[in-house]
This record gives sequence, C-alpha cells and structure tokens, in this order.
Amino acid sequence: MSRIPLVDLAAQHAAVAGEVAAGWQEVLAGTAFIGGPQIGAFEGEYAEFSGIRHCIGVANGTDAIEIALRALGIGAGDECILPANSFVATAEAVGRAGATPVLVDCAGDGTYLIDTDAVAAAVTLRTRAIIPVHLYGQAAPAERLAPVAERFGGWIVADAAQAQGAVRNGRGAATLSHAAATSFYPGKNLGAYGDAGAVLTGSDELAERMRMIADHGTRRKYDHEVFGFNSRLDTLQAVVLSAKLRRLAGWNAGRRAAADRYHDLLSGVDEVVTPRTLDGNEHVWHLYVVRVPGRDRVLKELQAAGVGAGIHYPVPIHLAPAFAGLGYAEGSFPVAEQAADQLLSLPIFPEITAEQQLRVVDTLKAALR
Repeated sequence: MSRIPLVDLAAQHAAVAGEVAAGWQEVLAGTAFIGGPQIGAFEGEYAEFSGIRHCIGVANGTDAIEIALRALGIGAGDECILPANSFVATAEAVGRAGATPVLVDCAGDGTYLIDTDAVAAAVTLRTRAIIPVHLYGQAAPAERLAPVAERFGGWIVADAAQAQGAVRNGRGAATLSHAAATSFYPGKNLGAYGDAGAVLTGSDELAERMRMIADHGTRRKYDHEVFGFNSRLDTLQAVVLSAKLRRLAGWNAGRRAAADRYHDLLSGVDEVVTPRTLDGNEHVWHLYVVRVPGRDRVLKELQAAGVGAGIHYPVPIHLAPAFAGLGYAEGSFPVAEQAADQLLSLPIFPEITAEQQLRVVDTLKAALR
C-alpha cells in the first residue's frame, strides 16, 4: 500500500512542470539570475492576489520579518510581542533585529491563534510591535490588536507564512497589519523550489525602505543609504512562484474541500478535537491539526502504517534552549504547552483523495483504540 505524504510536492510539481521549465529556459538564456524582470512581475501578481499595494521579494520568511522590523526602526532596547506557539523563526527575526521577544499564550478556543487579551497585558513602555501569527491557514484577529498598538504608538507586523490567500472579514490577511511577512518554503500553500519569501505593505514609504534594506541598503548600486544586508528573491524562484500563483486559488479550494471531508469523517470520534475556524475567517488550511490523547504513540502508529502525519510544533518557543535567556519556565503558557504535547497534523494537500482521507481517519481510529 502506497504511503500518504503529509504534503504531496510531486503532484504539485507535475501541474506546473512544463511552465516552470519554459520559464527557467528563458532565464538561463537571458542570464538575469538576480534582478530579472520575472521578479517584478511576480511581486506585482502577488501584491494583487493579496489585495495590497506592495510586495517585496526576499530570500526567506525569517528575513522578511526582520526586514519589516528594521524598516520600522525597531532594534536594541525594544520589545516585540508574539505567541509562544509559533515556529522559532518568528522569535529569531526579532532577536536578529536587535529587539527582545516577549511571548504570550495562544487562545484556548480551538484556533490556537494569539491570545489578544494576553497581548494587552504584556505591553510595557518598551513595546514597539505586536507580531500576530496567522496560524495553520487562518488569520489572527488583528482588529482586536489595532487599538492596543495605537495606545502605545506601535506597529503590527504579521507572520503570514501559513495564510497565503486567507481572508478575515472580507480582507486579505496581508492587509490586516502595517506589514506582513510570508515564506515561500516549498511546503507552503505557495511554495518555491528552495528558500524564498516576501514582505507586503500598503505604505509606499515603508515599502521603499524595506526594499533598500533587502539589497544592502541601496536604491542604486554602490549608493548605500541605510544599513542593510543581502536578502533578494532570485529570478528562478520568481518563475516557479508565478506559475504556482496562477493555480493557488484552485489549490486553496481543494484544501478547503479536504478539510470539510476531515470534519465529516471525524465528527463522531470523541477522542479527536478537530480545528475551529474563527468567525469571519476564510481558512486556507495550510495544516489540518487535531488534538489527540497519547499523541506521540499515535503518530508512530500512523507513520508505521504509511500515513505521513507530523507535528507542528513539539517545543513552544519559551521552552527551546535557544531562548532560555528570556527567563520563561515550564507552565508559563499552558495552552501553548498543551498544544505542543497533543496536536497532530494530518496529511492535507489539494490533490488528496477522499479514499486517502478515509484511510488516514481509519488508521487514526485504530491507533486511538
């Protein structure tokens, strides 16, 4: 019996292989590997898709967050509030910008999105930014954070890497903050063939500054106006991303259909807590994450049976040794810690079949028994 992957990148590549090959041949012939016209074309297309004015292609999603923070003047002595249940890159970007990550718990409502009440309680005189994470494919309630940020005169910089195409109250996820960072890591809903990312904003001034920071602080070669570094999207990746972007709306619809099937198949399984979509959200299901007892044992049984389940994220940021210096202890964020112990990601991708999903759920039920 064939293995069911967590995400099927081979199937996705098959859909764009011809278009990518032709595009790459054009790049190879023109030799504009850095700064080719395909980059500007993709940036315009992704900005339009996201419903926002500017998209700046960069090397990866971690750089995208850091670039946004640096462009806003955030650095040494400043604090940025973010959720403990995110990939470590969210906190790394804050530290790389010179600021201090201040962690808060996630909501206990089944969405695992940032706890907005906890954010308000965590604000200090040093707070400069709030970094909500649009998690698993749905947008955090940034409208609840805006009044908090206004009170201390700060910024909202979203980590939108898992929410490409997500909508909240009729607005694209990237439009809910002063800047939004995304990753095009291959497994994302819109993934490159390597590392890539982007930062998005509606501000002309902020976009110009972010573009300079991502290219050694320059607008023109050798004219270094601000302190920057090298974080450029390359032309070959832009070709891949444009080809995939043309299919992203359909792929996201396939993910929604798959999530609906999982909801139905798991509706009578008492041991499984299925994910909740926040009112007002249009989810794009980057991940389908359930809560189960005995998660680690269940995961081993699923994998042994050829079901490529996974875990996101087994260690919350505050318990990672790299961030021990922040001073948090076990028990600091109980909802995030429970999520780290009990959440299980089931296979989901646009091409997954009903038969594959039935096998996933049957295997899960057997493991729970």
